[in-house]
Amino acid sequence: MIPKFIIKLQKHPRYHISLYIIIPFIYAGFTILAAIVSYSLTRYDLVYGIHFRRPVFLATALIGFFASIAGFALVRIMLKPIEQFVEKAKKLPPISSTDNKINKNRSLDQIEQYTNVFNQVTSVLSRMDARHFFPKIIGESLAMRSLLSLIMKVAPTDSTVLILGESGTGKELVATSIHEQSLRKDKPFIKLNCAAIPEELLESELFGHEKGAFTGATSFKRGKFDMANDGTIFLDEIGDMPFSLQAKILRIIQEREFYRVGGTSTIKVDVRFIASTNQNLDQMVKEGKFREDLFYRLNVFSLHMPPLRERKEDIPLLVDHFLEKPSKPVEISSTALQMLMAYSWPGNIRELQNTIERASVICDGEFIEPEHLPPSTTGAFAANGENLPHLPANAPLDQKLGEIEKMMIIEALRKTGGVQIRAVELLGINQRSLWHRVKKHNINVKSIKNNNI
Repeated sequence: MIPKFIIKLQKHPRYHISLYIIIPFIYAGFTILAAIVSYSLTRYDLVYGIHFRRPVFLATALIGFFASIAGFALVRIMLKPIEQFVEKAKKLPPISSTDNKINKNRSLDQIEQYTNVFNQVTSVLSRMDARHFFPKIIGESLAMRSLLSLIMKVAPTDSTVLILGESGTGKELVATSIHEQSLRKDKPFIKLNCAAIPEELLESELFGHEKGAFTGATSFKRGKFDMANDGTIFLDEIGDMPFSLQAKILRIIQEREFYRVGGTSTIKVDVRFIASTNQNLDQMVKEGKFREDLFYRLNVFSLHMPPLRERKEDIPLLVDHFLEKPSKPVEISSTALQMLMAYSWPGNIRELQNTIERASVICDGEFIEPEHLPPSTTGAFAANGENLPHLPANAPLDQKLGEIEKMMIIEALRKTGGVQIRAVELLGINQRSLWHRVKKHNINVKSIKNNNI
């Protein structure tokens, strides 16, 4: 039995007022009170000729004192939960190591320290989201986290997605991830590479055909759109689709219906479209090689896959992932890894995967060394030293590797605007190690920072 007074209390709703209203209201109240007291004392002094300089001063001081106490209490009330959160966050392993480096920099005030901790927490949470929702996609760089956040937004919808990016960046993997996080995840997911099928067979693959529709059509065949009904269809390399077929693809996107080859009746389908290409569709439209109306129908929500050279901080993670697959256990030396991170990777992740697989096969020991890497990969620093500044062709290996290390540190500092805390994340080392290497190579961090302003 619930007491009546509790029932009465539950009938009265509680109202929550924003601090953005409460705090200005309190300070405005103190200001108005000070003005009223000053006005009353001044008027009383003018009427009766009594000097109230000292009472006015005391009253003003008293009001100021109470205003200061109220302000301190409000700030304390608001900052206390934040301080508790920051202290607990500092004890977490992913943040504690970075926080120790931040505390050594005495130039950071309390607000800047809070901001750094919040940024670290946000970064850790975004990485956890990526690992949880997209376990197949390897990458923790800022570029990949931005991409994954966009995927999370578009996946639950039925919007058409156009994935743009160079060959080997993982467009098919992203398309699969979109389907797996969509409302159609339990329905069919049909893939078709438009560049891998001859033009004369592509229409039949897409729409199917009736028996006797053309020479060799000895039986009825369902098309990819039939198979993808209620699910998702992924048209890979749609930029290679013949111009004659593009009008039919446009019709099915708009009308959700099509004709089989040799058929006379329309077939209704409910499919979600995901397309990808490594070509510049905008330029192809201008050149008349791709239909403008189809381009706009596909380009509802576009995702740009970053090339591997723009997310080099993900290379160690990708290498570790690829090294889990070989039958014999091997690791990679730090020197070989630095060479991989310095390479531009025109073939992107696919090229990296092939490189690691090849190196693990020819590797005789427990570590992959630079000599196990293909010449095209290590050619970024040319074994003869011709690509390394200020070094003769016959310079010793240690000297060449030192110059490689210096170039990588300078590149990381340039990318981060000279901010060493961010540079250590790109390089995969701790801040103390970076400080020693900067000193060893006599790198002028201040000059790099000024040039980035």
